[in-house]
Amino acid sequence: QVQLVESGGGLVQAGGSLRLSCAASGRTFGRHAVGWVRQAPGKEREFVAAISWSGTSTYYADSVKGRFTISRDNAKNTVYLQMNSLKPEDPAVYYCAAVPGVIRTSTYEYNYWGQGTQVTVSS
Repeated sequence: QVQLVESGGGLVQAGGSLRLSCAASGRTFGRHAVGWVRQAPGKEREFVAAISWSGTSTYYADSVKGRFTISRDNAKNTVYLQMNSLKPEDPAVYYCAAVPGVIRTSTYEYNYWGQGTQVTVSS
């Protein structure tokens, strides 16, 4: 069992940066791939980025590639999402999610979810 808690959301101007954190509990967290997923009002959940359990592999949605960076520190049971050059289309609730094994890009394949953190971008 893995529990996830996100933090770091807030209000930022367009072009600015935020770093989201996902703190996990559970002895097996180090064997889970972790993804960030976002959901804007009235829209479906959208895959953003994912990282393998070892941290050696990452994958990004085209919409954030080059602007967002996912990383993890297994010693701290924490996954990060560094978001730079934020755009007006980035606001959403950002969730971290975990699944045993390899990276998944489908939001339906994640087993464990945090409660989400709100990101707002002002123009």
